[in-house]
Amino acid sequence: MHDSASIGEEHAIAWWDVTTFGRMETWDAVIVGSGHNALVAGALLARAGWGVLVLEERDRPGGFVRTEELTLPGFHHDTYSTAHPLFTGGPAYAELAPDLAALGLLYRQPRYWSGISMPGQGTAVFSQDLDETVAEFDRLSPGDGGALAGMLADFEPYAGPVFELMGADLATKSREIHDLFHDEDGRFSAFAHLFTRTGRDLLTETFTSPVVRGGLAPWALHLGRGPDEVNSALWVILVQIALSGAGMPTPAGGSGRLAEALVRLIEHFGGSVRTGQRVERILVENGQATGVRVAGGDTHRAGRAVVASVNPDQLYLELLEAVPDTIRRQAGKYRYGRGCFQLHLALSEPPRFADERLALAGQPHLSGGLDALSRSVNEATRGLLPAEPTISFDSPSTVDPERCPPGRAVARLQLLDVPTRPIGDAAGLIETNGWTEDVKNAFADRVIEVASRSVLNLPDAILGMHVTSPAELAKANRNTGPGDPYGGSHDLAQSYVFRPLPAQPSHQTVVPGLWMLGAATWPGHGVNGASGYIVAKGLLD
Repeated sequence: MHDSASIGEEHAIAWWDVTTFGRMETWDAVIVGSGHNALVAGALLARAGWGVLVLEERDRPGGFVRTEELTLPGFHHDTYSTAHPLFTGGPAYAELAPDLAALGLLYRQPRYWSGISMPGQGTAVFSQDLDETVAEFDRLSPGDGGALAGMLADFEPYAGPVFELMGADLATKSREIHDLFHDEDGRFSAFAHLFTRTGRDLLTETFTSPVVRGGLAPWALHLGRGPDEVNSALWVILVQIALSGAGMPTPAGGSGRLAEALVRLIEHFGGSVRTGQRVERILVENGQATGVRVAGGDTHRAGRAVVASVNPDQLYLELLEAVPDTIRRQAGKYRYGRGCFQLHLALSEPPRFADERLALAGQPHLSGGLDALSRSVNEATRGLLPAEPTISFDSPSTVDPERCPPGRAVARLQLLDVPTRPIGDAAGLIETNGWTEDVKNAFADRVIEVASRSVLNLPDAILGMHVTSPAELAKANRNTGPGDPYGGSHDLAQSYVFRPLPAQPSHQTVVPGLWMLGAATWPGHGVNGASGYIVAKGLLD
């Protein structure tokens, strides 16, 4: 136990012996990489009294949790991820919230968690108040509100067990998984049927309004699943439940404040987070992981565990020497999904919408609807720049005005329906040979044109713009492979107990003492902290 109120004070004495002999140090746990899951694990272990060393090869910790002045001085943009609903609604935050708050981490909420603008068809906003959202759906099409309430009521018996699995190692939960998929008579349950369905199937069967369908469909894409992919129906429902509960919380001062607070927490309890440290090899002695060697030759010994925040292709093909043939073959076939394209804008004024409520929504989508999304995802899957992409739009300065000069605004336009390696343009207008500067700037112009159909003061309000293509993501973080922000495809064949590998359906690797976490492991996608929590609890139990 510890006193959270004392977190801001200096921690003068380490709780374990750190021995230095030449170029060698000994710790309880050495963590490779410093994404937010790695920092969550490090914080939980350090708080429990472990000596923790986190090694990061880049210039700062945090992975995709980062805030920078990307456009103009005084405009603070969340470089990669922005809001953290999966984190604040998950088990890691439930345990660390008092400590993080004591270190100054504060979350702010928009009026609505999301919404949809479909030019020429309509708009909608989604509230944390279910009754308000039901009324909104009924406004769009009488009966759709009741259909939403009925869909959620039908799922209610499964909600608790499913969300409990989000913070658990699935390899240890075969009984719970069996119970989800079977009813009391041993027949397959309604959940088992839902598990196989597509988002399109669920949405078209349940709702009549194209605006409702178009507003809910893109959220499965935020979890790596297209609307026509098997299993995407489940994630349409899970997002509705999770975000209507957690909202769209964003850290005051920027997404990077989460990483900063977790680093301070590790250091408060005597741990160390070091940047510019590229791990070249995970050391194994007598079949047990014993430490790491970094570029330059320094060795860091791990008395209890090595934790790797890397994907299985890196782990088994680069960082380890002796790997079983089955594992090596599967790691060599690890697949990456679609890419991510982002525009960061410095604006002369807050964004304006014809439906003023959308300016109060955390992450509304600008879209042509379900069919348009289906088409753009298919185009991206085939390597084409989509002719009409679906845009996730957020302007965090609406709830956090200190991110920019008074009266100004910052905005992010995120697209998850783009190819990692474009080989053509679905519209036939952009000559494409990969994500060159010309290609990404031409595509950025298309994105702005599509967005301007919904955001009335674009492009006139733009003071500065920063463009990030999948190529930049790949350079920034090797866990994206060719630019997949979710660390590997989340199709059914590479999800759940098949993640990270069919022969390793667990965060524990085939090497004793070596654990994995991050987006390549369950539950994968987004800023959730869950795999860091799972690994830390597995080590502490």
